[in-house]
Amino acid sequence: MAGRFTPRPTRTTVRGGHVAVGAGVPRQAAGPGRVRDWVPDGPLDLGLVLGPLRRGPGDPTFRATPDRSVWRTALTPAGPGTLRVRASGGGVRGEAWGPGAEWLLERLPELLGAADDPSAFVPRHRLVALTRHRRPGLRLTRSGLVLESLIPSILEQKVTTDEAYRAWRLLVRKFGEPAPGPVPGPMHVMPGPRTWALIPSWEWHRAGVDNKRASTILRAVRLAGRLEEAAGMEPGAARARLEVVPGVGPWTSAETVQRSHGAADEVTVGDLHLPRIVGWALAGDRDADDSVMLELLEPYAGQRHRAARLILLSGRVPGRRAPKMPRWDIGGL
Repeated sequence: MAGRFTPRPTRTTVRGGHVAVGAGVPRQAAGPGRVRDWVPDGPLDLGLVLGPLRRGPGDPTFRATPDRSVWRTALTPAGPGTLRVRASGGGVRGEAWGPGAEWLLERLPELLGAADDPSAFVPRHRLVALTRHRRPGLRLTRSGLVLESLIPSILEQKVTTDEAYRAWRLLVRKFGEPAPGPVPGPMHVMPGPRTWALIPSWEWHRAGVDNKRASTILRAVRLAGRLEEAAGMEPGAARARLEVVPGVGPWTSAETVQRSHGAADEVTVGDLHLPRIVGWALAGDRDADDSVMLELLEPYAGQRHRAARLILLSGRVPGRRAPKMPRWDIGGL
């Protein structure tokens, strides 16, 4: 869930928002890879759809390039893979490399929101209706992969955006493998469960990850097979399975299934900023808490996550009244 607007971004506003497709480094000469063409049944904005999968501008698993392509890497059930997606005319072309190429291309339509139904959404507020009109290409991505969204969501627990993105960037670059294919600059595939489990304690410390978050990730990767099975469940059942892992609560499970399942109704609760943003946008209440936010979103039952994303994209956020959350670098201790 995220948006793009003028005020300095918080973790909530930058967390998987709109990617400026067209910014980045030049693409290298393309090598042979598997190709799939797909035509969506409506408007499609690659930046809005795939943006939630990016964890910060330096994410080594995600890149947007000047030729208006979006590149991402993934650790699929078939192995590591690299996917390049580019809109052309009214269609989309996907190119993939590596052992996971076929898996990535098979699920390309779902990744780009084919399983999502934007027509089911009925705006109840003028602000939401206006934002939807301005962003007709918004669809909810469904990656079909649980751990790739769960692990960075755990890293984002109760820390600043910069801390979480830095930890993800350092750990993936150091312990992930180089991305297959002619990628546009250095890119990496996130580590597999066994590699996560073997990361030494001092490397977590150097990346600024405290023992609580590191322990939660270690517990999760030991159950990797069972957690990945949740990709085939309904979002509510998937969240219940994720929350069996100690340290994974409602905030983390919602952030995960929003990406892995394209869950239109799984709104994030327990967030520091989101309730106040929703409260301010819909009711002028800058002190709203989770209960007020859920009450305001009740008219969007079944589509509350989409409504919250549109609110974030509207740019209507309350002004800051307190100092920013302090950043602690435990790696320097």
